[in-house]
Amino acid sequence: MNALRIFLREIRIEHTLFALPFAYVGAIVAARGMPSWWALLWITLAVLGARTAAMAANRYLDRDIDARNPRTAKRALATGRLAPAVMLWATLLGLALLLVSAWQLNPLCVELMPLAALGLLLYPLCKRFTWLTHFVLGAVDALAPLGAYIGVAGRVDAPALLLFLAVTLWVAGFDILYALMDLDVDRVEGVRSLPVRFGAGSGRILSIVMHVAMLVALALAGVLAGAHPIYAVGLLLAVGLIVLEVVFLRRSANVFVLNERIFTANMAFSVLFLATTAAAFIRGV
Repeated sequence: MNALRIFLREIRIEHTLFALPFAYVGAIVAARGMPSWWALLWITLAVLGARTAAMAANRYLDRDIDARNPRTAKRALATGRLAPAVMLWATLLGLALLLVSAWQLNPLCVELMPLAALGLLLYPLCKRFTWLTHFVLGAVDALAPLGAYIGVAGRVDAPALLLFLAVTLWVAGFDILYALMDLDVDRVEGVRSLPVRFGAGSGRILSIVMHVAMLVALALAGVLAGAHPIYAVGLLLAVGLIVLEVVFLRRSANVFVLNERIFTANMAFSVLFLATTAAAFIRGV
């Protein structure tokens, strides 16, 4: 049980709250109302499998870099509390769960499975050769609403692509701020990130720009999907999130405090946006 607790802490199982609400958003928009409970179950398992595979692969491939970074040196693989094989098995089992879930949803999900698996496994390597790594991570997380939409609708429509774009920009935006915590170490290690390439100041500005673009994409998705006006409440929440982030950026000189505040605000936003989207489509039908 202690090993299980360590493993769950290592893959940050609580961060599933970032991907899961938007996966449900994709399913609700696809159904133009409430999807079946069966579909929601398999969507939940798919997100759980995908995120477990992605985080386990990330921990395995980054174990040497983590050991040299003071912020991450106490991670389980860096200290030897968990064997690397644990993360390899977790990656395989996560992908297996994703495949089974895709199979239960519809054939198109299975056909797109290789692309999803490639993205999940490619992200941990991107930071070694491109500062676009934030967008790769965003696209991997954005597979949640896209996959959920396809799982329910059995096709790809414009609202699904706009949700994919919105989540890609959303995750990339706060991941840039996350990279500020390792800026000095990344420069020494040769790890690529947008702050390393363009500077911390540019990273802070671009993070807000991306979240403004996310707001536009979410608005267009709602319009094209024929959302009830209640959907606008979720857009106002996105505006509030952006304003709050600007305040945090101005007042939080400590990047660790900044990221704790950004993390909490974005997690709350994802849950609240799900609630307003559900109200818009379920009440608006």
